[in-house]
Amino acid sequence: MKSLQRILAYTVRHLYLYRRSMPRLMEVFYWPVLDLLLWGFVTVYLSRQSGAVPHFVTFFLGALILWDILFRSQQGISVSFLEDVWSRNLLNIFVSPMSATEYILSLLFLSVIKLLLTSAVMVTLAWLLYSFNIFTLGLSLVPLIINLVVMGWAVGIITTALILRFGQEAEVLAWGVALFFQPVSAVFYPVAVLPWYLKVVADYVPASHVFEGMRMVVAGEGLPMDELAWAAGLNVVYMLLSILFFYWNFKVVKRKGLLVKVGE
Repeated sequence: MKSLQRILAYTVRHLYLYRRSMPRLMEVFYWPVLDLLLWGFVTVYLSRQSGAVPHFVTFFLGALILWDILFRSQQGISVSFLEDVWSRNLLNIFVSPMSATEYILSLLFLSVIKLLLTSAVMVTLAWLLYSFNIFTLGLSLVPLIINLVVMGWAVGIITTALILRFGQEAEVLAWGVALFFQPVSAVFYPVAVLPWYLKVVADYVPASHVFEGMRMVVAGEGLPMDELAWAAGLNVVYMLLSILFFYWNFKVVKRKGLLVKVGE
């Protein structure tokens, strides 16, 4: 019970920061909305040209919304952690009764809250501006989203561990790591267009299996269980490895007394 109270208290503490902070609200809403407006109108234009691929708008906007789910789930962890780094608050947190496990769970909870807010805005705008309803994917949407969120969490935890270990010079990873996976995630194109050596890499990226599955669902082929199984299996492995990686770095930081230097 005390553990849950600490997790919720930390979450509420971060939510208070967003009440009257326009820059923080922009981080949650501005960039996702800008991406949707820009690429949404580009997609509508291309779909009207002769020889356009069937379901082009659905393919592209669906992929854009799903990718943003992965990206925001990762940033929900990394940026929330950076808030503590910038405010020199990490030492205060870890000398309190709050454990590293409770801290990670709080970051995951914050990630979910931010993700729900951002996704609600993007889904609503896609429907109002482009008459695109992502819920036409039906129940297939649920396992696809879960796999993307879990992958985003794994990437976010690894990013957090690296920033904790290497300090301010690693902060850029909070914005760049997820994008590193985008070319081999087959977000806007099938894996088949990649050269053979990138196909090998894509096989071990959960997101590539998710987006391949999404395209099959949009094309009316149903949810491919083999792609879903691959994504889920990889996510379980990567999530476990990311947690172990975080705890290893956390022990190193404590042993070397680097916690007070994080953010300097």
